Amino acid sequence: MWKYEKKLEYPVNINKKDLVMAKCLLAQYGGPDSELGACLRYFTQRFTMPDAKGRALLTDIATEEMAHLEIIGAMISGLMKDATIDELKKAGLAGTFTMHDGALFPASPEGVPFTAAYIEASGDFIADLESDMAAEQRARATYEHLMDLTDDVDVLGPLSFLRQREVVHYQRFKELRNYYLDNKIEKNS
Repeated sequence: MWKYEKKLEYPVNINKKDLVMAKCLLAQYGGPDSELGACLRYFTQRFTMPDAKGRALLTDIATEEMAHLEIIGAMISGLMKDATIDELKKAGLAGTFTMHDGALFPASPEGVPFTAAYIEASGDFIADLESDMAAEQRARATYEHLMDLTDDVDVLGPLSFLRQREVVHYQRFKELRNYYLDNKIEKNS
């Protein structure tokens, strides 16, 4: 089903170590409103969309969210490159190092592991689309907060791109929801 182009959707060229920013970016790697959560939420919900149009949109956006997870992972990895144990301790990443060394692990900045409880799927396609719209707004807000935490252009570029994609996803979900409401589409049409 997929054709994987072995390049990031948006280039990541991190030139400076910033462990505090790396830790903050974990919000979008494994937090409750993360790219991982969005990817799994939309893949799960696609099966209860009432038609091929809805299934296609959720599959497309879920796939893009996976690409966004890859971007966030590349950013975190770049920001942590060559970090010493003392630097990790100072940045509050000693627990992450203890459990995972330099490996990325889906968890929030506070170290709370990703959980399937973050995945919303009600079986009611209108409720799910409205939840998806809210999730995209929360992710947009998170990207804006992350952008407020840095002045590094190498970090701001990808964050700005990702923020804009959240806006587009919100718009696509809203269009689909409105299409279903305007056309009185019901479950299993």
